[in-house]
Amino acid sequence: MADPREAFFAVTCQGYLLRVQAVPGAGRTEVAGLYGDRLKIRLAAAPEKGAANRELLAFLAARLGVPSQAVRLLHGAAGRAKLVAVDGLEPELRERLRKLLPEAPETLG
Repeated sequence: MADPREAFFAVTCQGYLLRVQAVPGAGRTEVAGLYGDRLKIRLAAAPEKGAANRELLAFLAARLGVPSQAVRLLHGAAGRAKLVAVDGLEPELRERLRKLLPEAPETLG
C-alpha cells in the first residue's frame, strides 16, 4: 500500500511534481491536509493579480528548503487545482515533501 504522505507528488527526471489544491484568502498560509490526491494549502493572499500564486510558490520553497527559482507553477494559474514543479532530486527533498503533511494526514474531499 502506498504511503498517503506521497499521494500528492510524483518524481520526474528533474525533481518532483506536486498536485496542490489552493485555498486563497485564508487567515494564514498553512498546509491543511490532503484533498483527494492533492495537497491542500490555505493561502493568506487574495487571488488577485497572481498574489496567491506567488505566495504558494514562496511558501513551498521555504518549507522545502529550496531556492525560490526551483519552484515553478506549471498549470492552474487561474484555478484552485495547481501543478507545481520542484527541481531537485536530493534524497532529503523527498523526506521534506512527506513532512509537509502531519503524521495522521487529514483527508478531505
